[in-house]
Amino acid sequence: MKINNKRVVVTGAASGIGKALCEEFHASGASSIVCVDMNLNGAEEAAKSVNGLAVSADVSKESDIINVIQKANEFSGGIDIFCSNAGIGGKPGFFEADTSDWDMIWGVNVQSHIHAAKHVLPQMIEQGEGYLMNTSSAAGLLTQLGAAGYAVTKAAAVSFAEWIKITYGNKGIGVSCLCPQAVRTAMTANGPGVAGVDGMMEADIVAKDVLNAIEEERFLVTPHSEVLEYVKRKGNDRDRWISGMQRLQTQYEDFLTPMEDK
Repeated sequence: MKINNKRVVVTGAASGIGKALCEEFHASGASSIVCVDMNLNGAEEAAKSVNGLAVSADVSKESDIINVIQKANEFSGGIDIFCSNAGIGGKPGFFEADTSDWDMIWGVNVQSHIHAAKHVLPQMIEQGEGYLMNTSSAAGLLTQLGAAGYAVTKAAAVSFAEWIKITYGNKGIGVSCLCPQAVRTAMTANGPGVAGVDGMMEADIVAKDVLNAIEEERFLVTPHSEVLEYVKRKGNDRDRWISGMQRLQTQYEDFLTPMEDK
């Protein structure tokens, strides 16, 4: 899908990848951009820079997503591209996370994509075309050491995007799924952790790759090229891949162990 003159919605637009996406869509000729975030001040700053509309929303809430779509339709006369980009890292560990932690990360990292697709797809199908861009993570294709909630929800996000593409791809609906490793955002402000093994990438570079993927109608967006090689290794021999990840897990645990306990 060509970006020029398209009507765009971006969630998680106040900072990081979301803000970079808004700026890149604007630079590429999008006719309108709706900037969505819980941080309304940040969304307003992003909207001001791209002559767009700011909307406050908790993307885990279906009613908020319905409101975003209504506001976008009123502002732009429709939606061509919906970037369900907002996400959270959630509580690390496994035993440390309680049910409310799981509910929160599931709501933001998975249900947000489901709500968006459920309520924007009907009008896209009716108009004959539309595009969904869902942000997941390399963790969704591989895993995330030390963070069960993040690993599981990001994998679910990839699976849902695949299902939408398989089910509606022949009805004029394009789908891309963004799966980067470490990106310089608020989420990585304290360091990239194990996701930084192949380096930290700037958000504007990631945004450019996303727009290229939309124009090429490419499903997987992997700004860190190494990720595709890891996925191939995982697919070719799952047991060997798991053994390798177990070795990394041991190194990860050793790194986290205080010197006085070693």
